[in-house]
Amino acid sequence: MFVVNVEGAIHRDGKWLMITRSEKEEHAAGCLSMVGGKCDLEGVSSDILERTLKREIYEEVGIEVEDFTYVNSSSFVTDKETHVIDIVFLCQHFTGEPYAKSTEEVGEVMWMTTEEILIHKDAPSYLKENITLAANKFTLIRGV
Repeated sequence: MFVVNVEGAIHRDGKWLMITRSEKEEHAAGCLSMVGGKCDLEGVSSDILERTLKREIYEEVGIEVEDFTYVNSSSFVTDKETHVIDIVFLCQHFTGEPYAKSTEEVGEVMWMTTEEILIHKDAPSYLKENITLAANKFTLIRGV
Protein backbone atom coordinates (compact mmCIF):
# COMPACT_ATOMS: atom_id res chain seq x y z
CA MET A 1 0.00 0.00 0.00
CA PHE A 2 1.21 3.49 -0.86
CA VAL A 3 0.60 6.88 0.70
CA VAL A 4 -0.20 9.37 -2.08
CA ASN A 5 1.51 12.75 -1.66
CA VAL A 6 1.12 15.85 -3.85
CA GLU A 7 3.46 18.85 -4.10
CA GLY A 8 3.07 22.24 -5.72
CA ALA A 9 5.78 23.91 -7.77
CA ILE A 10 4.31 27.38 -7.17
CA HIS A 11 5.65 30.08 -9.46
CA ARG A 12 5.41 33.86 -9.12
CA ASP A 13 7.55 36.61 -10.66
CA GLY A 14 10.44 34.34 -11.67
CA LYS A 15 10.68 32.56 -8.31
CA TRP A 16 9.41 29.37 -6.68
CA LEU A 17 7.73 29.16 -3.31
CA MET A 18 9.88 27.02 -1.03
CA ILE A 19 9.61 26.03 2.59
CA THR A 20 12.04 24.66 5.11
CA ARG A 21 10.34 21.62 6.58
CA SER A 22 9.80 21.73 10.33
CA GLU A 23 12.26 19.79 12.47
CA LYS A 24 9.18 17.92 13.78
CA GLU A 25 8.48 16.32 10.39
CA GLU A 26 8.96 12.55 10.02
CA HIS A 27 10.45 12.79 6.50
CA ALA A 28 13.15 15.24 5.40
CA ALA A 29 12.99 17.39 8.55
CA GLY A 30 14.85 20.69 8.09
CA CYS A 31 15.17 20.25 4.32
CA LEU A 32 14.15 22.68 1.60
CA SER A 33 10.86 21.57 0.02
CA MET A 34 7.88 22.47 -2.08
CA VAL A 35 4.54 22.72 -0.27
CA GLY A 36 2.23 19.72 -0.28
CA GLY A 37 0.87 16.78 1.62
CA LYS A 38 -0.93 13.47 1.73
CA CYS A 39 -4.27 12.59 0.17
CA ASP A 40 -6.98 11.60 2.62
CA LEU A 41 -9.14 8.51 2.10
CA GLU A 42 -12.34 9.74 0.43
CA GLY A 43 -13.98 6.70 -1.08
CA VAL A 44 -15.31 7.68 -4.50
CA SER A 45 -14.31 11.23 -5.51
CA SER A 46 -12.94 13.27 -8.39
CA ASP A 47 -10.03 15.71 -8.64
CA ILE A 48 -8.62 14.41 -5.36
CA LEU A 49 -5.03 15.33 -6.25
CA GLU A 50 -5.84 18.92 -7.13
CA ARG A 51 -8.20 19.41 -4.16
CA THR A 52 -5.64 17.90 -1.79
CA LEU A 53 -2.93 20.19 -3.12
CA LYS A 54 -5.11 23.30 -2.77
CA ARG A 55 -6.03 22.30 0.79
CA GLU A 56 -2.46 21.48 1.85
CA ILE A 57 -1.04 24.69 0.40
CA TYR A 58 -3.68 26.77 2.16
CA GLU A 59 -3.23 24.89 5.47
CA GLU A 60 0.56 25.12 5.43
CA VAL A 61 1.28 28.58 3.96
CA GLY A 62 -2.09 30.37 3.69
CA ILE A 63 -2.27 31.04 -0.05
CA GLU A 64 -4.47 29.93 -2.93
CA VAL A 65 -3.17 28.52 -6.22
CA GLU A 66 -4.63 27.80 -9.66
CA ASP A 67 -3.73 26.38 -13.09
CA PHE A 68 -2.52 22.87 -12.22
CA THR A 69 -0.22 21.18 -14.74
CA TYR A 70 1.25 17.74 -14.12
CA VAL A 71 5.06 17.76 -13.86
CA ASN A 72 6.08 14.26 -12.77
CA SER A 73 5.60 11.42 -10.34
CA SER A 74 8.00 9.27 -8.36
CA SER A 75 8.06 6.91 -5.42
CA PHE A 76 10.19 6.72 -2.31
CA VAL A 77 10.34 5.00 1.07
CA THR A 78 10.55 7.05 4.28
CA ASP A 79 12.88 6.28 7.18
CA LYS A 80 9.93 4.55 8.85
CA GLU A 81 9.45 2.27 5.80
CA THR A 82 6.34 4.07 4.51
CA HIS A 83 6.02 3.71 0.73
CA VAL A 84 5.01 6.98 -0.91
CA ILE A 85 3.93 7.97 -4.42
CA ASP A 86 4.74 11.65 -4.94
CA ILE A 87 3.07 13.72 -7.67
CA VAL A 88 4.29 17.22 -8.53
CA PHE A 89 2.09 19.86 -10.16
CA LEU A 90 3.10 23.21 -11.56
CA CYS A 91 0.82 25.85 -9.99
CA GLN A 92 0.34 29.56 -10.36
CA HIS A 93 0.08 31.72 -7.23
CA PHE A 94 -3.46 33.17 -7.10
CA THR A 95 -4.06 35.03 -3.82
CA GLY A 96 -2.49 35.65 -0.45
CA GLU A 97 0.99 36.22 0.90
CA PRO A 98 2.64 33.00 2.09
CA TYR A 99 3.71 32.55 5.70
CA ALA A 100 4.43 29.61 8.01
CA LYS A 101 0.77 29.05 8.89
CA SER A 102 1.34 25.47 10.10
CA THR A 103 4.44 25.68 12.27
CA GLU A 104 4.19 21.93 12.93
CA GLU A 105 5.04 21.39 9.25
CA VAL A 106 6.73 24.59 8.08
CA GLY A 107 9.83 26.19 9.57
CA GLU A 108 10.35 29.00 7.06
CA VAL A 109 8.80 30.28 3.81
CA MET A 110 10.77 31.91 1.00
CA TRP A 111 10.66 32.71 -2.73
CA MET A 112 13.74 31.40 -4.57
CA THR A 113 15.01 31.28 -8.13
CA THR A 114 15.70 27.93 -9.76
CA GLU A 115 19.43 28.62 -9.46
CA GLU A 116 19.18 29.40 -5.74
CA ILE A 117 17.35 26.11 -5.15
CA LEU A 118 19.87 24.10 -7.16
CA ILE A 119 22.80 25.32 -5.03
CA HIS A 120 21.04 25.38 -1.66
CA LYS A 121 22.82 23.20 0.93
CA ASP A 122 19.54 21.77 2.28
CA ALA A 123 17.96 20.98 -1.11
CA PRO A 124 17.63 17.21 -1.58
CA SER A 125 18.51 15.78 -4.99
CA TYR A 126 14.86 14.90 -5.71
CA LEU A 127 13.84 18.54 -5.11
CA LYS A 128 16.52 19.72 -7.53
CA GLU A 129 15.24 17.26 -10.14
CA ASN A 130 11.59 18.21 -9.59
CA ILE A 131 12.21 21.97 -9.71
CA THR A 132 14.26 21.59 -12.90
CA LEU A 133 11.40 19.63 -14.50
CA ALA A 134 8.89 22.25 -13.29
CA ALA A 135 11.02 25.11 -14.65
CA ASN A 136 11.26 23.37 -18.03
CA LYS A 137 7.49 22.79 -18.08
CA PHE A 138 6.89 26.43 -17.10
CA THR A 139 9.10 27.59 -19.97
CA LEU A 140 7.22 25.39 -22.46
CA ILE A 141 3.81 26.57 -21.27
CA ARG A 142 4.55 30.26 -20.85
CA GLY A 143 7.11 30.56 -23.65
CA VAL A 144 9.45 32.44 -21.31
